[in-house]
Amino acid sequence: MARTRAADYPERREAIVERAAELFASRGFNGASMADLAAACDTSKSLLYHYYPSKEDLLYAVMLGHIDQLVGDVAAVGTGDAKTRLGRILHAFMGHYVGAASRQKVLLNDLAHLPDEKRASIIAKQREIIAAVQSLLVELDPALVADHTAARVRTMLLFGMINWTHTWYDPAGPVSADEIADQALALISS
Repeated sequence: MARTRAADYPERREAIVERAAELFASRGFNGASMADLAAACDTSKSLLYHYYPSKEDLLYAVMLGHIDQLVGDVAAVGTGDAKTRLGRILHAFMGHYVGAASRQKVLLNDLAHLPDEKRASIIAKQREIIAAVQSLLVELDPALVADHTAARVRTMLLFGMINWTHTWYDPAGPVSADEIADQALALISS
């Protein structure tokens, strides 16, 4: 007999994803078994499989939730000049990176462990984000219109500045995530 869905099914799924993000971030995808995940969630492997049919499905859920949030940040940029809109994106991204450091680390380090179709969907969303940011950088510096390579390099340098903050940033430290976003914007737009 099939297991029925609990009333708190979405909340349980999200709690599993959060614990999986932490475990994958600390041990890597290959270093975390479903038994480890079950123990971290204080549940059974069979219950995990009820929520996620495979470890790869769970990895995908970790990445998809995070990347969809970033895509949403880009979509919500609103109006204003290019510098203002880029600043909004950087502030939103840094806010999410601080609150989701484990998910960010998993997204950056474990993409190769997804099945091809799921990896392609995450990469498509990453490309959407990159294209939107690159468009703003070109708007900021019209000379980049004629030099696609320079535009892409500048875009990737910006992502290099902010994507890896999870490796060194201390939210309890003397610099806020907003200050980092402001500094990145100043560096890239000067």
